[in-house]
Amino acid sequence: MSAHGQETTLDTLTVIAPAFKRSTAPRLGSIDMSESDIAARRAGVADTTQLLRDVPGMSVYSAGGISGLPVIRGMADDRIRVQVDGADLMAACPNHMNAALSYINPSKVAEITVYPGIAPVSVGGDSIGGVIQVRSAPPAFAGSADEAGASGTLGSYYHSNGNAVGYNAGVEWVGQRFNLSYSESQARSGNYKAGGVFKPVAKGREDGAPIPGDVVGSSGFSGAHNREVGIAFRQDRHVLQLTASEQRVGFEGFPNQRMDMTDNKNTIINLRYFGEFDWGALEARFSDQDVRHQMDMGKDRYSYGTGMPMESKAHTRNALVQANVTLSDRDLLRVGSEYQSYILYDWWPPVGGVMGPNAFWNVDYGRRYRSDLFAEWEARWQPEWTSLIGVRGTRVTTDAAAVQGYDNGLAASWGNDAAAFNARDHKRVDNNWDFTALLRFAPDGTRRYEGGYARKSRAPSLYQRYPWSTNPMAALMNNFVGDGNGYVGNGDLRPEVAHTVSLSGDWNDAEKTRWSLKATAHYSYVENYIDARRCDIGQCSAENLTRTDGFVHLQYVNQQARLYGFELSGQALLGRAESLGSFSATGLLNYVRGENTTTGDNLYNMMPLNTRLALVNRLAGWTNTAEVLLVKGKSDVSQVRNEIPTAGYGLLNLRSSYQWKMARLDAGIENVFDKTYALPLGGAYVGQGASMTTGGIPWGYVVPGRGRSFNVALNLNF
Repeated sequence: MSAHGQETTLDTLTVIAPAFKRSTAPRLGSIDMSESDIAARRAGVADTTQLLRDVPGMSVYSAGGISGLPVIRGMADDRIRVQVDGADLMAACPNHMNAALSYINPSKVAEITVYPGIAPVSVGGDSIGGVIQVRSAPPAFAGSADEAGASGTLGSYYHSNGNAVGYNAGVEWVGQRFNLSYSESQARSGNYKAGGVFKPVAKGREDGAPIPGDVVGSSGFSGAHNREVGIAFRQDRHVLQLTASEQRVGFEGFPNQRMDMTDNKNTIINLRYFGEFDWGALEARFSDQDVRHQMDMGKDRYSYGTGMPMESKAHTRNALVQANVTLSDRDLLRVGSEYQSYILYDWWPPVGGVMGPNAFWNVDYGRRYRSDLFAEWEARWQPEWTSLIGVRGTRVTTDAAAVQGYDNGLAASWGNDAAAFNARDHKRVDNNWDFTALLRFAPDGTRRYEGGYARKSRAPSLYQRYPWSTNPMAALMNNFVGDGNGYVGNGDLRPEVAHTVSLSGDWNDAEKTRWSLKATAHYSYVENYIDARRCDIGQCSAENLTRTDGFVHLQYVNQQARLYGFELSGQALLGRAESLGSFSATGLLNYVRGENTTTGDNLYNMMPLNTRLALVNRLAGWTNTAEVLLVKGKSDVSQVRNEIPTAGYGLLNLRSSYQWKMARLDAGIENVFDKTYALPLGGAYVGQGASMTTGGIPWGYVVPGRGRSFNVALNLNF
């Protein structure tokens, strides 16, 4: 639409080159979420990962209020490549509090593409679990001078549980040759309440008030402020876009981590070029990210008199050049090269006593350099048959400088571990390669079948290789899976290699309006899967090897694993009535199983069998939804981590929205019956009290889900 509301044929970044056009059929291996799909999910949502909750095969590790970690078919976090507007963003925290999707507010998200498991090499490297591409709206350009003009958005929301509030605003000026934009958002929330009492009443801080038994300590956040300014130029079939963004989070609590985020400042410069030529299309990207991150004890935790400050800073640069060459009407060749550099400093300032007089260096001058080359051939042999074959080579070099403890003179506490680490060569070079083969058969407009095989590889992260201290307190500070345990790095880790096969069928009626059904089965065997073993070196105790009812200390180790499962999703139009509108049903069923074939143990944090069923009524501008979520109990738990089982549960959610031409109102009740339940991927509850010590807080509590909440959101377009 133009600024005056007239239909036009505007070019945007996504349609400048044929390789970026949206077609009626998704790209091989992908699941696309359009802006209309996302609009129904993002009203009042503060955490972008929650937009993915209805994608088959996806779930979310609980973390902070804006920092969930996405999971694809049982693989999470670093095993997934996450791109935000084309930039690969990496966490700069030993607890992964500043995950990639926390850097884009849900109000900015216009499109999401998920490649679960088998990702084309042109979109996925250095990952074994899949790819998530999140994009904001591309800049529009006016078709004529008369159609140039300005537009804007304004929105706000409120959730009763936690008294969560937020707003978003944006303005855009559209011209024939250039586009200017500015957007910002802000959000805050107090601690949320579970559906009922899930723990004893106890003080969090030494001199603080008791925390009620239904309040989830360290679950609030404040000062989450995002700003972005952008400018884009168009000349014929070429577009150049530059954006600069800043995020500042003043505080974010983490109920399944030992600490809270007390400040995080992130800046990103993103430069992108798209061009169309007679031979095809060319894309080039460059991004520069700078992160400053701080952690300490929040108001719900013991301060130990001095607190426990931890700081990190990281600098990430990404570059890509990709050509999409049209060889013939049948054949398309994608070739490209990528580069990433990631520099990390992670230190803990001295505070006195045993935590001084030096700064503790967890990772000093950590480096991770990645370079890639890839080639991919997509061919449409006949209207029914499409194939894709690609190969990617990746070289990853990691290194880190010498370290020190708070006081290396205390050999038993810090000195011995530091000396052992410093005596080793830390440089590691991994030469990896990926291969993907996909085939699609679509005999007509009502059926589509797709299958494939992928060999995917991923080099270990800096936080898996280089944290060096076996001191119990220091180990507890290194944990990005939320199980409450302590972790020690392993410099000898080898890259993970996953062999994945997948087969899916997609059926619908001829008009694609009455019903659809999709079924997918998948299997992955992972060589050198990075799991954990009980720590038996340095300061790790003999009791640590056998304990079954408490928090333990672990070391990363390569083992073998397999993951398999299936997904079913569908929708059906149940009927229409002139006075009542249309009624339709939607459903989603997910199952995944993860096994460590080396030890016979279960893999950690596997989402149990779950289904989401909804009845949707549409009448004029109204959309009303009654949704039921059913989750089976989790009993296949990781023994090495003392993972806590969870009981099954069912929830009812009610939502309603009304869409005007320039406004949308959303209202709903989540967890209508205020049910108490433990989140299967919530992790261990360590959100209050003396969280810095292994035995300072009770073991056996899982982070609970949110109790009943009345939600409302209003968004305007002008």
